[in-house]
Amino acid sequence: MPLTIEDLRPDEGATTKKRRLGRGHGSGRGKTAGRGTKGQNSRAGGGVRLGFEGGQLPIQKRMPYKRGFTNIWATKWVTVGIDRLAALDVDGPITPELLAERGVTKGANFPLKVLGGKGLSEPLTVRAHAFSASAQAAIERAGGTAETLERNDQWTKARPRSRRLPLNRELKAMRVGKVGGPKRKEALAILAERESKES
Repeated sequence: MPLTIEDLRPDEGATTKKRRLGRGHGSGRGKTAGRGTKGQNSRAGGGVRLGFEGGQLPIQKRMPYKRGFTNIWATKWVTVGIDRLAALDVDGPITPELLAERGVTKGANFPLKVLGGKGLSEPLTVRAHAFSASAQAAIERAGGTAETLERNDQWTKARPRSRRLPLNRELKAMRVGKVGGPKRKEALAILAERESKES
């Protein structure tokens, strides 16, 4: 395979001198120093902040007028009505795994919530992660039991980007990333040491 210009790499540890601008025509970067002619970006201290749209109302201010947004950190619940459970006609308890096998829900790895409805006359044992008040009352009225399962899915805790996490509050209080503050790794080590002492 022939060697091409993209295959060339500088030696490991090699450094490149900073490009000197505005030092005459012979350098190839004289006169306008690569900034072009006139305009805001050619001036010293010119340029606009990130997100500036030339005076037009920026996207972050236009958002309230848009048709909502998709919350990518929302818990992905699956819901089933008790009338759907009554139509399953199964012996034994109804579990999230059973509903996923029957194709009622999209998967057993999502938290399941049972909602109210009509048409439940037989006693059923239903195991789910949450029940609406009307669903629980209807199941117990029919002589069945509603067992609440403990959640162990990936949406149980908030994502690390959420500012509501107590850990992030502590890191903010320790001034992580600020001038004179510790690095994140150092702060986490301090917190771990503090927890070990308390326990």
